[in-house]
Amino acid sequence: MTYDVLILGSGIAGLSTALAAAPRRVAVLTRGQLGEDGASRWAQGGIAAALGDDDSPALHARDTLAAGLQRNDADAVARLTGAAAAAVAWLERLGACFDRDEGGQLRLGREAAHARARIVHAQGDASGAEVMRCLRAAALAAPHITRLEQHEARQLLCQDGRVVGVRACGAQGEREVLADHVVLATGGIGALYRYTTNPPESDGSGLALAMRAGAAVADMEFVQFHPTALAPASDAGGQLPLLTEALRGAGAVLLNDAGRRFLLAQVREAELAPRDVVARAVWAELQRGQRVWLDATQAVGGDFPRRFPTVFAACMARGIDPRSMPMPVVPAQHYHMGGVRVDAASRSSLPGLYAVGEVACSGVHGANRLASNSLLEGLVFGRGLGALLAQARRPPRGERGRSGAALAPAETSADGDTARARELADLMWRHAGLVRDGAGLAQAGATIQAWQRQWSAPPLRGRLAVARAIVAAAAQRRQGIGAHWRADDALAQAG
Repeated sequence: MTYDVLILGSGIAGLSTALAAAPRRVAVLTRGQLGEDGASRWAQGGIAAALGDDDSPALHARDTLAAGLQRNDADAVARLTGAAAAAVAWLERLGACFDRDEGGQLRLGREAAHARARIVHAQGDASGAEVMRCLRAAALAAPHITRLEQHEARQLLCQDGRVVGVRACGAQGEREVLADHVVLATGGIGALYRYTTNPPESDGSGLALAMRAGAAVADMEFVQFHPTALAPASDAGGQLPLLTEALRGAGAVLLNDAGRRFLLAQVREAELAPRDVVARAVWAELQRGQRVWLDATQAVGGDFPRRFPTVFAACMARGIDPRSMPMPVVPAQHYHMGGVRVDAASRSSLPGLYAVGEVACSGVHGANRLASNSLLEGLVFGRGLGALLAQARRPPRGERGRSGAALAPAETSADGDTARARELADLMWRHAGLVRDGAGLAQAGATIQAWQRQWSAPPLRGRLAVARAIVAAAAQRRQGIGAHWRADDALAQAG
């Protein structure tokens, strides 16, 4: 099975790349059904784009750089914000239905750390679902796209230092899928943490494939935690319902058990401060034994079913009526700013291998991602990569095939050990989570190293490799910055 372009993953980044790569022969390999697995469809916040009369791409870029603590790649940020309006227009041409006001103009919301209202939503808080609906429909109708569904990529195939395909496992067993260009669009790492807003398939598998093949990674320590996930009824971990940042943009407030808005005394922007600031403030209250509540009874009230139907349904399923009751919240792992290091053309350090979306480290997010820039990144850089691959030359014939001698024996395994995966998630939550210190990171590193000698299931070994890289990068960066917060550094600064 040989294609011009092989894309691993069918979220917003993968399908944007696939559609833009026409007329090349594209295969999209995905664990589930096309466009229905991965984190993209769960996104509530929307797409950031400078569409208002008082806004501009330069202002959007300024906010992106500020949220990222100026660790962003300024050129990448300029490309992202400059192409945002065109990306939204492209989605509308594909059939996406975004929320509009009474005059027919796009309704623009505001979220934390944005100086302007610039967030495009669909059905209030179902933006990801709507975007994926239209991308999936377009991909299903595109004659140049072949679907390889219910397939798990097990290994990147390389020859003479070039990535030439993957070894994958599907219902019919293992097969090799070869391509001139291989694109990782496999999403994030949420399953490595006890609490996450990501679905279970966001387990760092694509990142693990790239690392095993020798691709360079960057910014692995920068892991973003969303401050307002719906607190679980029990101590169980896994995916938690997200309470979108748009709620705080609409005026919802965070309260502790005493009914006090604790953020007012800590930061000028209060609930609209950057995510890392709000998440740490919520964490601190929880560590003091307080519960934390997001109260939207005044800001939204009876309009909940219309304005935020996804959040409303999740709360009602838990017996919480957000129209009249505050919602209990905890921080949860949400997004990974690090990943496979790529250049301006989304090329990794390995010829033939590209990365786009959350699995990539494009430099656009810096130390902390600005709200609603994630769907935008997948769209803008996915479309850009697809257009590049549509025009890319084919490698010479001598570079295309792969030699059997270059391949390691295939690894086979049933699904990873669930109990061990939970152990790893608990370890990462305790020592490489929202607040870190040197002692905890050292303990996590030693434990992971021991597990690497003991655990043999390939899915678990992939998770361990990614976790170890995160822990090592966090230990090496002794200064806390953005989403990487070192408690030992913060104490030294306070002293």
